Amino acid sequence: MTRPNAQPVASHFIDGAYVEDATGAPIPVIYPATGEVIATVHAATPAIIEQAIASAERAQTAWAATDPTERGRILRRAADLMRERNHGLSQLETLDTGKPLQETLVADATSGADALEYFGGLAADVTGQTMQFGGDWAYTIRRPLGVCVGIGAWNYPTQIACWKGAPALATGNAMVFKPSEATPLCALKVAEILSEAGLPAGLFNVVQGAGEAGAALTQDPRVAKVSLTGSVPTGRRVYAAAAGQMKHVTMELGGKSPFIVFADADLENAVSGAINANFYSSGQVCSNGTRVFVHADLHDAFVARLCERLSGMVMGDPLDEATNFGPMATADQRDIVLRHLATARSEGATIAAGGDAVDGDGFWLSPTVLTNLTDDMTCVREEIFGPVMSVLRFEQEDEVIARANDTQFGLSAGVFTSDLTRAHRVVGQLRAGSCWINQYNLTPPGLPFGGSRQSGIGRENARMAMDHFTEVQSIYVGMTPVEAAY
Repeated sequence: MTRPNAQPVASHFIDGAYVEDATGAPIPVIYPATGEVIATVHAATPAIIEQAIASAERAQTAWAATDPTERGRILRRAADLMRERNHGLSQLETLDTGKPLQETLVADATSGADALEYFGGLAADVTGQTMQFGGDWAYTIRRPLGVCVGIGAWNYPTQIACWKGAPALATGNAMVFKPSEATPLCALKVAEILSEAGLPAGLFNVVQGAGEAGAALTQDPRVAKVSLTGSVPTGRRVYAAAAGQMKHVTMELGGKSPFIVFADADLENAVSGAINANFYSSGQVCSNGTRVFVHADLHDAFVARLCERLSGMVMGDPLDEATNFGPMATADQRDIVLRHLATARSEGATIAAGGDAVDGDGFWLSPTVLTNLTDDMTCVREEIFGPVMSVLRFEQEDEVIARANDTQFGLSAGVFTSDLTRAHRVVGQLRAGSCWINQYNLTPPGLPFGGSRQSGIGRENARMAMDHFTEVQSIYVGMTPVEAAY
């Protein structure tokens, strides 16, 4: 199968155009399916960082004064362009991440377009309040923050760029976006499409680099907000740096989310949900329900049916739409998962399915099911971020709620049961920001997404995200004479 050209026009997109600075350190773009270098970009130099922030600051003032309806039209045009070019964008996402084209065609550029369309529609509906104080009154308005920085993760590069960029732009901000150095290609296309849709130059800039570039952006005093998607350790570092200058932050971090299956759950639906919650994107999803608690009465049937269903997994060329399971995104991440599996074996876990690297080129690892586990095992406590499902038994509702909440994380949770009264009762006691009942990992743009505790701060998507990119200004209007003591 012919592989599309992945080499971008240049490494960065600044002030409405592609920009190159070859003095920056080269960053090889590696195709996870084969391990081949398919493109090269250069890390942002201090000059590139300065150019990006300066152009964003210059453009933002006029953008904030632009009619919000016009801002919305531009975002909606960008959404239309993204949908028209979905196939090419999906191929690029596959090359960038290794995810199967079967998946990227429906889950990546399309979800980015959904975010652009949703926030484009809301751009003109950022409202304040009025209040009465005797004869006086007051009102509030929501003002854009200014220059915002977005820092992306490597698992959903197109989607994350849009999830951060759309609400920022809709509310009158500018954004400098740094994708993960492991997946640097897709955000450039988002910037290109926004520019073609009519976004004024400087409002959505993309710069490449690793932690050093992210730190330079985060610490610049001209930056008002940082929105990060990444690991908990990275989140702590970025949050601390932003807090030093009292910047606004949104942190969408990791998880070790519970997925609870009661005895009365529909077995096929529960197994399907668990597959999606553990093996979609080769398990590289922060919200995945990797601690699968199954009632003792259903446990054995669940594991048996799950292992049967895994025979439908097709591992092959990710650009072939028949393939439904791809490689890990990086060699380092595959090695991390393999070390976790070695630890699981040493702690007494049973490998019910998978458990091994796949011979050949690329970063392949078979989908793995672990059983005979206890809650104190490493595989149950720590985020693995790979295609590894931990299945645990439970007996009582109160017991499973306590065990589900016994974690430092609080990103997501799922409950499968035919008793909706119980479903709502259980979800109401789970300490997780995003929950699903008889479904998992669906994240429409109108639904707030985010976690609590170590899993993050703030929310992405929905109207709430627009609040995170604005601040309230209060105006008191005196209607009566002013009194003074002297």
